[in-house]
Amino acid sequence: MARELIRGGVVLPMEGRRAVFDPGSVLIDGGEIVAVGPVEDLDRLAGEADVVDAAEHAVMPGLHNCHLHSGLLRGTAESLSLWDWLRTYVDPAHRALTPAIAEAASLLCYTEGLRFGTTSVMDMWRFMEGSARAAEHVGIRATLVPYVADEAGFDFFESLESNRQLLQTHRTAAEGRVRTWVGLEHLFYCTPEAFSAAAELADEFDTGIHTHSSETIWEVEESLRRFGRRPIAEFYNRGILGSRTVVAHCVWLDDEEIRLLAETGSSVAHCPCSNMKLSSGPARVRDLRAAGIAVGIGSDGEKENNNLDLLEEMKFASLLQKVSTHDPTSGDPWEILAMATLEGAKALGLGGISGSLEPGKRADVVTVDLRGLHTTPLLHGDDFNAAAHLVFSASGHDVRDVWVDGRRLVRAGRVLSVDVEEVRERAQAAAEELFARRRELPHTPAS
Repeated sequence: MARELIRGGVVLPMEGRRAVFDPGSVLIDGGEIVAVGPVEDLDRLAGEADVVDAAEHAVMPGLHNCHLHSGLLRGTAESLSLWDWLRTYVDPAHRALTPAIAEAASLLCYTEGLRFGTTSVMDMWRFMEGSARAAEHVGIRATLVPYVADEAGFDFFESLESNRQLLQTHRTAAEGRVRTWVGLEHLFYCTPEAFSAAAELADEFDTGIHTHSSETIWEVEESLRRFGRRPIAEFYNRGILGSRTVVAHCVWLDDEEIRLLAETGSSVAHCPCSNMKLSSGPARVRDLRAAGIAVGIGSDGEKENNNLDLLEEMKFASLLQKVSTHDPTSGDPWEILAMATLEGAKALGLGGISGSLEPGKRADVVTVDLRGLHTTPLLHGDDFNAAAHLVFSASGHDVRDVWVDGRRLVRAGRVLSVDVEEVRERAQAAAEELFARRRELPHTPAS
């Protein structure tokens, strides 16, 4: 890999302070960030580095998508509540899924995410040997989490045994960019025995756990009826909360559940677009972060979003906080940027190598073009507004360059690692096959 100087941009290191180098530069060598700072300082260090002109571009850490489901249902599963949507669209698609279709879905989703500035995803999906191949091909970081379910009627999901097999072959792969965690689909899809076995499996392989919880008020009421506890309290009782556990959604939490998450060091993946689209409700993000809980941002699946644009997701993450708390000071742009970068990396156990632009970290870097009509005026000094533009004005279409582990995978808005049209055509054919297979299934929705 070449020594590269990303020069003259608006550099937001996101290392925990609201620092900015404007103009600034980032020096990359051998997949690692060597230096970050003012233009003049890095010019003296750069030597014969290849120069990437980043003038009037934001230069920021790569984005971490902390909750994703690969899929091919985009635009076909609309205007239903969560549980009707699962029963009538999602579960039948899982019954019809094949390894080849699943791999095509992951290839599509990882390519889309990369094009929009995502350098790391946590994907809960199926037949994930194909997802591992897709991630390695695209070049993205991927934490693979098999959908595990063992309750009666859900035998079309993954099992703890298939999760174990993936851990044996892909605990880490692709020079560490691909990892496997333990996945539990949902409290109502998995028996207590599955939770215990999942915790043991995560300990055995020294890895993390990912699951969903508290997405709807019905879910909380049903958990109280079945178990006498709210969902997060039931997770605590079943022994899966901990410093390497990430729980998606967490919309309907009470104060005690927030305390349990904080006490155990568990993290949360906040999915604002999905929570709005499925009418789930607004998560208590401000309270979660005030309790010291790492909160990352997730797109959720392509079917409930309907895109994988984390820059757009940041805007909704801010606005949903503002409208739900009636507090215009909540959802501050710098806080939202932190959730999408360093905080998300910490939730995924990647904070030591990614999530910020600091010497010694891996070179996961994104440039965002701020020369558009929608990002004008770009102001500096006391009137600095680039952070606000990134959260409220920009979209993934403004991403120009993306590096993962020092490899430049997007140049001037064009993905270099894969043939995008080939990816699209493969996904189109796989989707048509999936829908044809689904039409042949008997109508046996899960209860």
